Amino acid sequence: MESTVSTSTQVLDEFDRNVPRICGVCGDKATGFHFNAMTCEGCKGFFRRSMKRKASFTCPFNGNCSITKDNRRHCQACRLKRCLDIGMMKEFILTDEEVQRKKDLIQRRKDEEAQREAQKPRLSDEHHRIISLLVEAHHKTYDDSYSDFSRFRVNSSSTFFWDLLMISLSLSPSAESGDSKMNLSNLLMMYQEQGSGSPESPEDNSSRLSMLPHLADLVSYSIQKVIGFAKMIPGFRELSAEDQIALLKSSAIEVIMLRSNQSFSLEDMSWSCGGPEFKYCVNDVTKAGHTLELLEPLVKFQVGLKKLNLHEEEHVLLMAICLLSPDRPGVQDHARVEALQDQLSEILQSYIRVHHSGGRLLYAKMIQKLADLRSLNEEHSKQYRSLSFQPEHSMQLTPLVLEVFGGQVT
Repeated sequence: MESTVSTSTQVLDEFDRNVPRICGVCGDKATGFHFNAMTCEGCKGFFRRSMKRKASFTCPFNGNCSITKDNRRHCQACRLKRCLDIGMMKEFILTDEEVQRKKDLIQRRKDEEAQREAQKPRLSDEHHRIISLLVEAHHKTYDDSYSDFSRFRVNSSSTFFWDLLMISLSLSPSAESGDSKMNLSNLLMMYQEQGSGSPESPEDNSSRLSMLPHLADLVSYSIQKVIGFAKMIPGFRELSAEDQIALLKSSAIEVIMLRSNQSFSLEDMSWSCGGPEFKYCVNDVTKAGHTLELLEPLVKFQVGLKKLNLHEEEHVLLMAICLLSPDRPGVQDHARVEALQDQLSEILQSYIRVHHSGGRLLYAKMIQKLADLRSLNEEHSKQYRSLSFQPEHSMQLTPLVLEVFGGQVT
């Protein structure tokens, strides 16, 4: 009975990581259960050799030697007796054939594990490089505090901006140095300086569309930031200027909707664009002339996208994929744009496989969001075009907004 309790205690101690593992034969550090008892490697090997040779030992003393780590080699008889006393059993010793089969099994498992490790999805150095460039581009062109946003009113021709953009996009990198530097920021500054209007006066805020001028300015500001982001997407600047403009005009509002998800709050269904004075709810947007036909699916889209809990890397890849859509109106070199989009799609899928163990459907859900954006874009454009045909409202829209949404300046 006492022996049974002792053995049970040893078994329990084996699963208690806080209990020191001590060899039951000599007191040395044990490596685990061997032949039904907790022992060190030395006593394990001694017991196996003794049983396989059917050795018979005789104690030169009184047959009751105390076995320790230091003297365990002095009396083999008492050491073997101690092995049997703590429960070591010869029936647990494998034959040479069994030992070889066990070694083969262990090796096979190691090989299988190495094969699984080799087959694990990985991001190449090129993938990491592109993701880093996109994240950097996003950081440079998106500030969730909107600290550099200021209202501006412009009355210049709607085509003025795109004429300047055509020049900017066609500039070679070498032309953007020294005194000849004319980057997009300079051109946008020129664009803003064309306006002679001033911010809306306080009394205008009582009108039904009191938020229209301000949100039009905010959209114009956001479009400019999207243009800056696009210029830093690998391969975008290698496209023709006409294709760059076609892609930007068609996708700008969709990328803005994707970006605005970072400032969207699920708690009160509002967008925070900096301080408290730049926090917008659905009611604010209705004051810019947008109907619930747009706003209800827009909020639903924002909620769904927010709940995907995308990593920043996934978010910027989705924006770039959205922008580089070969089926946009006016795109000429479909194959080249499609190749760029396919590369980004491959990187996104690889990233999801590496970083989302349970994200099998995440990529499909993200692509569905792009389809949802097309519908939102269409409804958004329709409502802006409707406003642009009304002289009293089109005057409150910036030429950039009118140009992007297909309206005409009156």
